[in-house]
Amino acid sequence: MIVKRFYDDKLAQASYLIGCGRTGNALVIDANRDVGQYVRMAEAEGVTVTHVTETHIHADYVSGSRELAERTGAALYLSDEGDASWKYAFAGEAGAVLLKDGDIFMVGNVKVEAVHTPGHTPEHLSFLITDTAAASGPMAIVTGDFVFVGDVGRPDLLERAAKVEGTMEAAARTLFRSLERFKRYPDWLQIWPGHGAGSACGKGLSAVPHSTVGYERRFNWAFEEMTEDRFVARVLAGQPEPPAYFAEMKRINKQGPRTLGGFRRPERLAGRRLAKLLEAGALVVDTRPAAEFAAGHVPGTINIPLDKGFTTWAGWLVPYDRDFHLIVSDRDGRSLDEAVRDLAMIGLDRVAGWFAGEAVAEYATGGRALGTVPQIAPRELAERLLGGEVTALDVRGRAEWEAGHLPGVENIPVGYLVQRIDELPRDKPLVVHCQSGARSAIAASVLQAKGMTNVVNLTGGFAAWEAGGHPMEAGLLAEELISAR
Repeated sequence: MIVKRFYDDKLAQASYLIGCGRTGNALVIDANRDVGQYVRMAEAEGVTVTHVTETHIHADYVSGSRELAERTGAALYLSDEGDASWKYAFAGEAGAVLLKDGDIFMVGNVKVEAVHTPGHTPEHLSFLITDTAAASGPMAIVTGDFVFVGDVGRPDLLERAAKVEGTMEAAARTLFRSLERFKRYPDWLQIWPGHGAGSACGKGLSAVPHSTVGYERRFNWAFEEMTEDRFVARVLAGQPEPPAYFAEMKRINKQGPRTLGGFRRPERLAGRRLAKLLEAGALVVDTRPAAEFAAGHVPGTINIPLDKGFTTWAGWLVPYDRDFHLIVSDRDGRSLDEAVRDLAMIGLDRVAGWFAGEAVAEYATGGRALGTVPQIAPRELAERLLGGEVTALDVRGRAEWEAGHLPGVENIPVGYLVQRIDELPRDKPLVVHCQSGARSAIAASVLQAKGMTNVVNLTGGFAAWEAGGHPMEAGLLAEELISAR
């Protein structure tokens, strides 16, 4: 049996190619939109993709299952579990084989058994994998978003992301019952999950790529002995805000992703066109590093650096119903190709054109002033807070804020800033901060693009504050601030 794991760092997403070396057949589970990588790997291993399936209707990326099946001529297998609201609408059109709990299909000598594991979503399947040429029992279970290393899939996404009201407690109880059944598997059974650390599909995922039932039974909080009510309370507590694009992914993956046919590079535009586009109301995303953007940027652009968080924050901040443009650092478009791929992975396909980083300097040659993002150190912030000279805003997730925050400082996560911008004070400088300074840099750019001119970024974020970069201990400062108020 051949097993290859694919991992996308920006999505924190895993997919698997499982092949039979004797017959040359191969299965891909949970393909993302970069379908060429599976075809290339299959060719390198001397097998052919003959079967394609996925664990559930994904919320965090556009599924590549349909396109991969079309490209290779493979049989497509999709879940037929769950209620009518969450069936695959395109299954009939795509000629998919529908799977129920206990259904089995063969990929050469590899036996694949579907196991209904609802809770994260109603239709969720896991897949028991048995190499029948060498064993009579399963080696592993591909768990998708059901069981992770160190955590389990969150049951609140249908309610919090897809806006299906009143579903998350019932889903949490269903997840509890699914786990009770899962615990009966032998300790040696390997767990091959669909996500790792950094995914918003859970709250405490490990970066370790795989585990076993026995290990999770000993060290995963969700496997502890507890009542159903206790489990429900714990699994729903502290979940991160689901990115805004999750609802769009649910819709796309349920209705049927369109065939992309590869990642296409958009047109490069002359720098002189940048000002006119912005004047016309175009959305321009500057993907340069935050420090470069802070030192000088074209007013009206927003900054989403092309780093590990790029996909997530683009999904939060870039709308799906309009064209947008990019600014990238290099001239030859290598960063552009990366950005276009990352955006396509979450269905943001409307990149109308791109500018090289030099367009920023060119903008300033016509007598126009570049924008900057002022920075403030923790020590100065502490002094100015005590003097009542500034207001501070925490743009981390709510659970982070609840775990510890600057005294008296309110919280609006980055992704909600635009819709709550009217709540922000404008009578004095607004200092935004996150944990390290990365998210607050994005927040500052968004607020500036919306017309706020008095935005300042806290260098190093809450981590620098806690490390003692201010003139007094946090407890003393809290007392001083409370007294001052």
